Amino acid sequence: MEGRIRKRIRIGSRDSRLAVTQSQIVIEAIRKAHPELELELVTMKTTGDKILDKSLDKVGGKGLFVKELDIALREGRIDLSVHSLKDMPMEIPEDLPLIGYSKREDPRDVLILKDGFHMEEECGIIGSSSKRRVLQLKKLYPNLQFETIRGNVQTRIKKMEEQNYNGIVLALAGIKRLGLESIVTRVLSTEEMIPAAGQGILAIQGRRGLDYSFLDTFLNKESEIISTCERAFVTALDGGCSSPIAAYAQIKGNEISLQGLYCEEDSEDIRIGSIHGEVEKAAKLGETLARQLRSGR
Repeated sequence: MEGRIRKRIRIGSRDSRLAVTQSQIVIEAIRKAHPELELELVTMKTTGDKILDKSLDKVGGKGLFVKELDIALREGRIDLSVHSLKDMPMEIPEDLPLIGYSKREDPRDVLILKDGFHMEEECGIIGSSSKRRVLQLKKLYPNLQFETIRGNVQTRIKKMEEQNYNGIVLALAGIKRLGLESIVTRVLSTEEMIPAAGQGILAIQGRRGLDYSFLDTFLNKESEIISTCERAFVTALDGGCSSPIAAYAQIKGNEISLQGLYCEEDSEDIRIGSIHGEVEKAAKLGETLARQLRSGR
Protein backbone atom coordinates (compact mmCIF):
# COMPACT_ATOMS: atom_id res chain seq x y z
CA MET A 1 0.00 0.00 0.00
CA GLU A 2 2.96 2.32 0.56
CA GLY A 3 3.64 4.53 -2.47
CA ARG A 4 0.20 4.05 -4.03
CA ILE A 5 -3.08 5.93 -3.74
CA ARG A 6 -5.32 4.02 -1.38
CA LYS A 7 -9.08 3.66 -1.84
CA ARG A 8 -9.68 4.46 1.84
CA ILE A 9 -8.12 7.56 3.37
CA ARG A 10 -8.21 8.19 7.12
CA ILE A 11 -7.82 11.84 8.12
CA GLY A 12 -6.64 12.57 11.66
CA SER A 13 -7.77 15.63 13.59
CA ARG A 14 -7.92 17.05 17.09
CA ASP A 15 -11.44 16.68 18.41
CA SER A 16 -12.27 20.38 18.93
CA ARG A 17 -15.06 21.87 16.85
CA LEU A 18 -12.61 24.12 14.98
CA ALA A 19 -10.16 21.30 14.25
CA VAL A 20 -12.97 19.09 12.93
CA THR A 21 -14.32 21.96 10.80
CA GLN A 22 -10.87 22.52 9.33
CA SER A 23 -10.45 18.82 8.61
CA GLN A 24 -13.84 18.80 6.89
CA ILE A 25 -12.57 21.55 4.55
CA VAL A 26 -9.81 19.17 3.45
CA ILE A 27 -12.17 16.21 3.24
CA GLU A 28 -14.63 18.09 1.02
CA ALA A 29 -11.83 19.18 -1.31
CA ILE A 30 -10.60 15.58 -1.64
CA ARG A 31 -14.14 14.30 -2.14
CA LYS A 32 -14.79 16.83 -4.90
CA ALA A 33 -11.59 15.93 -6.76
CA HIS A 34 -11.73 12.17 -6.05
CA PRO A 35 -15.30 10.96 -5.44
CA GLU A 36 -14.08 7.38 -5.79
CA LEU A 37 -12.14 7.57 -2.51
CA GLU A 38 -13.62 6.47 0.82
CA LEU A 39 -12.82 9.12 3.43
CA GLU A 40 -12.91 8.65 7.20
CA LEU A 41 -12.36 11.31 9.88
CA VAL A 42 -10.52 10.07 12.97
CA THR A 43 -10.55 12.48 15.92
CA MET A 44 -8.54 12.43 19.13
CA LYS A 45 -7.81 14.65 22.11
CA THR A 46 -4.17 15.71 22.30
CA THR A 47 -2.11 16.36 25.42
CA GLY A 48 -2.22 20.08 24.64
CA ASP A 49 -6.02 19.96 24.70
CA LYS A 50 -6.05 18.26 28.10
CA ILE A 51 -3.64 20.56 29.98
CA LEU A 52 -5.43 23.91 30.26
CA ASP A 53 -4.16 25.27 33.58
CA LYS A 54 -0.57 26.00 32.48
CA SER A 55 1.06 27.98 29.67
CA LEU A 56 2.44 25.92 26.78
CA ASP A 57 6.08 26.86 27.38
CA LYS A 58 5.85 25.33 30.87
CA VAL A 59 4.44 21.97 29.76
CA GLY A 60 6.25 21.14 26.52
CA GLY A 61 5.37 23.65 23.82
CA LYS A 62 3.35 23.31 20.62
CA GLY A 63 4.39 19.69 20.14
CA LEU A 64 1.72 18.74 22.67
CA PHE A 65 -0.93 19.52 20.05
CA VAL A 66 0.46 16.99 17.55
CA LYS A 67 1.93 14.22 19.71
CA GLU A 68 -1.02 11.81 19.59
CA LEU A 69 -1.64 12.47 15.89
CA ASP A 70 2.03 11.80 15.12
CA ILE A 71 1.83 8.46 16.92
CA ALA A 72 -1.31 7.53 14.99
CA LEU A 73 0.41 8.42 11.70
CA ARG A 74 3.46 6.31 12.52
CA GLU A 75 1.32 3.36 13.55
CA GLY A 76 -0.76 3.57 10.37
CA ARG A 77 -4.03 4.29 12.19
CA ILE A 78 -4.41 7.45 10.06
CA ASP A 79 -2.99 8.37 6.65
CA LEU A 80 -2.69 12.13 7.11
CA SER A 81 -3.43 14.76 9.74
CA VAL A 82 -4.73 18.32 9.47
CA HIS A 83 -3.30 21.09 11.65
CA SER A 84 -3.42 24.84 12.05
CA LEU A 85 0.08 25.68 10.84
CA LYS A 86 0.58 28.25 13.61
CA ASP A 87 0.26 25.39 16.14
CA MET A 88 2.92 23.24 14.50
CA PRO A 89 6.40 22.92 16.02
CA MET A 90 9.26 24.27 13.91
CA GLU A 91 11.02 20.90 13.88
CA ILE A 92 9.10 18.38 11.77
CA PRO A 93 10.08 14.66 11.95
CA GLU A 94 11.65 13.38 8.71
CA ASP A 95 9.31 10.39 8.64
CA LEU A 96 6.22 12.62 9.03
CA PRO A 97 6.74 15.43 6.50
CA LEU A 98 4.44 18.37 5.83
CA ILE A 99 2.80 17.46 2.51
CA GLY A 100 1.53 20.97 1.78
CA TYR A 101 -0.66 23.87 2.78
CA SER A 102 -4.13 25.29 2.21
CA LYS A 103 -4.91 28.69 0.76
CA ARG A 104 -4.54 31.23 3.56
CA GLU A 105 -7.65 32.39 5.38
CA ASP A 106 -7.68 35.93 6.86
CA PRO A 107 -4.50 36.05 9.02
CA ARG A 108 -5.57 38.86 11.36
CA ASP A 109 -6.38 38.70 15.07
CA VAL A 110 -9.63 39.91 16.63
CA LEU A 111 -10.90 41.23 19.92
CA ILE A 112 -14.09 39.80 21.40
CA LEU A 113 -15.40 41.90 24.29
CA LYS A 114 -18.21 41.55 26.78
CA ASP A 115 -21.24 43.69 25.98
CA GLY A 116 -20.83 47.22 27.30
CA PHE A 117 -17.07 47.09 27.84
CA HIS A 118 -15.12 49.84 26.06
CA MET A 119 -11.42 49.04 26.14
CA GLU A 120 -10.37 52.50 24.95
CA GLU A 121 -12.01 54.09 28.00
CA GLU A 122 -11.93 51.51 30.79
CA CYS A 123 -9.45 49.36 32.65
CA GLY A 124 -10.15 45.68 32.31
CA ILE A 125 -8.79 42.16 31.95
CA ILE A 126 -8.16 40.59 28.55
CA GLY A 127 -7.56 36.85 28.33
CA SER A 128 -4.78 35.56 26.07
CA SER A 129 -2.30 32.70 26.21
CA SER A 130 -0.04 34.38 23.63
CA LYS A 131 2.87 36.61 24.66
CA ARG A 132 2.96 37.84 21.06
CA ARG A 133 -0.58 39.16 21.37
CA VAL A 134 -0.18 40.55 24.88
CA LEU A 135 2.93 42.58 24.12
CA GLN A 136 1.41 44.13 21.00
CA LEU A 137 -1.90 44.90 22.73
CA LYS A 138 -0.06 46.58 25.63
CA LYS A 139 1.27 49.11 23.14
CA LEU A 140 -2.24 49.79 21.84
CA TYR A 141 -4.06 49.70 25.19
CA PRO A 142 -1.66 50.43 28.10
CA ASN A 143 -4.62 50.72 30.50
CA LEU A 144 -5.51 47.01 30.21
CA GLN A 145 -4.37 44.00 32.21
CA PHE A 146 -3.79 40.58 30.71
CA GLU A 147 -4.26 37.11 32.15
CA THR A 148 -3.61 33.66 30.68
CA ILE A 149 -6.54 31.82 29.16
CA ARG A 150 -6.34 28.38 27.50
CA GLY A 151 -8.72 26.12 25.63
CA ASN A 152 -10.43 25.90 22.26
CA VAL A 153 -12.50 28.76 20.83
CA GLN A 154 -15.76 27.78 22.52
CA THR A 155 -13.99 27.18 25.85
CA ARG A 156 -12.40 30.62 25.79
CA ILE A 157 -15.66 32.34 24.89
CA LYS A 158 -17.40 30.52 27.76
CA LYS A 159 -14.63 31.46 30.20
CA MET A 160 -14.93 35.10 29.16
CA GLU A 161 -18.67 35.05 29.76
CA GLU A 162 -18.49 33.24 33.10
CA GLN A 163 -15.22 34.45 34.61
CA ASN A 164 -13.45 37.72 35.36
CA TYR A 165 -12.43 38.53 31.78
CA ASN A 166 -13.64 41.61 29.92
CA GLY A 167 -12.50 40.22 26.59
CA ILE A 168 -10.35 37.73 24.71
CA VAL A 169 -8.11 37.75 21.63
CA LEU A 170 -8.47 35.07 18.93
CA ALA A 171 -7.43 34.41 15.33
CA LEU A 172 -9.98 35.62 12.79
CA ALA A 173 -9.38 32.56 10.60
CA GLY A 174 -10.85 30.22 13.20
CA ILE A 175 -13.72 32.57 13.93
CA LYS A 176 -14.63 32.72 10.24
CA ARG A 177 -14.38 28.96 9.78
CA LEU A 178 -16.77 28.51 12.70
CA GLY A 179 -19.17 31.15 11.36
CA LEU A 180 -18.83 33.32 14.48
CA GLU A 181 -17.99 36.67 12.85
CA SER A 182 -21.01 38.29 14.54
CA ILE A 183 -19.34 38.14 17.98
CA VAL A 184 -16.20 39.99 16.86
CA THR A 185 -15.84 43.44 18.42
CA ARG A 186 -12.78 44.62 16.54
CA VAL A 187 -10.49 43.26 13.83
CA LEU A 188 -6.86 44.23 14.40
CA SER A 189 -4.86 45.14 11.30
CA THR A 190 -1.59 43.31 10.62
CA GLU A 191 0.18 46.59 11.36
CA GLU A 192 -1.41 46.80 14.81
CA MET A 193 -0.95 43.10 15.53
CA ILE A 194 1.56 41.12 13.48
CA PRO A 195 0.17 37.56 13.23
CA ALA A 196 1.81 34.34 14.30
CA ALA A 197 3.79 32.54 11.60
CA GLY A 198 1.40 30.45 9.53
CA GLN A 199 -1.75 31.97 11.00
CA GLY A 200 -4.75 31.22 8.78
CA ILE A 201 -3.03 28.35 6.92
CA LEU A 202 -3.87 24.66 7.29
CA ALA A 203 -0.95 22.23 7.17
CA ILE A 204 -1.29 18.65 5.95
CA GLN A 205 1.09 16.18 7.54
CA GLY A 206 1.67 12.73 6.13
CA ARG A 207 3.80 9.61 6.38
CA ARG A 208 6.94 9.29 4.28
CA GLY A 209 6.53 6.90 1.37
CA LEU A 210 2.80 7.30 0.82
CA ASP A 211 1.31 8.77 -2.36
CA TYR A 212 -0.54 12.04 -1.66
CA SER A 213 -1.27 13.07 -5.24
CA PHE A 214 -4.99 13.10 -4.40
CA LEU A 215 -4.27 16.40 -2.56
CA ASP A 216 -2.86 18.19 -5.63
CA THR A 217 -5.96 20.27 -6.33
CA PHE A 218 -6.20 21.41 -2.69
CA LEU A 219 -2.62 22.41 -1.93
CA ASN A 220 -1.64 26.05 -2.46
CA LYS A 221 1.79 27.03 -3.81
CA GLU A 222 1.62 30.62 -2.52
CA SER A 223 0.97 29.39 1.01
CA GLU A 224 3.96 27.06 0.69
CA ILE A 225 6.25 29.99 -0.14
CA ILE A 226 4.76 32.21 2.57
CA SER A 227 5.08 29.43 5.14
CA THR A 228 8.68 28.79 4.17
CA CYS A 229 9.53 32.46 4.70
CA GLU A 230 7.68 32.90 7.99
CA ARG A 231 8.86 29.62 9.52
CA ALA A 232 12.47 30.28 8.46
CA PHE A 233 12.29 33.55 10.41
CA VAL A 234 10.96 31.80 13.53
CA THR A 235 13.39 28.88 13.24
CA ALA A 236 16.38 31.23 12.94
CA LEU A 237 15.31 32.81 16.23
CA ASP A 238 15.05 29.39 17.90
CA GLY A 239 11.35 30.11 18.08
CA GLY A 240 9.28 28.13 20.50
CA CYS A 241 6.73 29.26 23.03
CA SER A 242 9.11 31.12 25.36
CA SER A 243 10.06 34.09 23.16
CA PRO A 244 7.35 36.25 21.55
CA ILE A 245 7.79 36.03 17.78
CA ALA A 246 5.52 37.10 14.93
CA ALA A 247 5.93 36.82 11.17
CA TYR A 248 3.71 37.88 8.29
CA ALA A 249 4.68 37.44 4.63
CA GLN A 250 2.86 38.62 1.51
CA ILE A 251 3.51 37.92 -2.17
CA LYS A 252 3.07 40.44 -4.96
CA GLY A 253 4.15 39.25 -8.37
CA ASN A 254 7.62 37.74 -8.04
CA GLU A 255 8.39 39.54 -4.78
CA ILE A 256 7.75 38.56 -1.19
CA SER A 257 7.72 40.94 1.76
CA LEU A 258 8.09 39.87 5.38
CA GLN A 259 7.22 41.77 8.53
CA GLY A 260 8.68 40.29 11.69
CA LEU A 261 8.58 40.85 15.44
CA TYR A 262 10.99 39.55 18.04
CA CYS A 263 11.24 39.98 21.78
CA GLU A 264 13.76 38.24 23.99
CA GLU A 265 12.39 36.01 26.72
CA ASP A 266 11.33 37.85 29.89
CA SER A 267 11.67 41.20 28.13
CA GLU A 268 9.16 43.67 26.70
CA ASP A 269 11.64 45.27 24.31
CA ILE A 270 9.85 44.59 21.02
CA ARG A 271 11.91 44.66 17.85
CA ILE A 272 10.01 44.99 14.57
CA GLY A 273 11.47 44.98 11.08
CA SER A 274 10.70 44.15 7.48
CA ILE A 275 12.46 42.83 4.41
CA HIS A 276 11.55 42.05 0.82
CA GLY A 277 13.05 40.22 -2.13
CA GLU A 278 12.45 37.54 -4.75
CA VAL A 279 10.10 34.70 -3.85
CA GLU A 280 12.84 32.19 -4.70
CA LYS A 281 14.77 33.51 -1.71
CA ALA A 282 11.88 33.20 0.77
CA ALA A 283 13.77 31.12 3.33
CA LYS A 284 16.91 33.25 3.09
CA LEU A 285 14.90 36.44 3.60
CA GLY A 286 13.34 35.04 6.75
CA GLU A 287 16.73 34.07 8.13
CA THR A 288 18.23 37.46 7.24
CA LEU A 289 15.48 39.44 8.98
CA ALA A 290 15.82 37.20 12.04
CA ARG A 291 19.55 37.99 12.26
CA GLN A 292 18.87 41.69 11.90
CA LEU A 293 16.30 41.78 14.68
CA ARG A 294 18.36 39.61 16.99
CA SER A 295 21.36 41.90 16.60
CA GLY A 296 19.16 44.97 17.17
CA ARG A 297 19.63 46.42 13.69
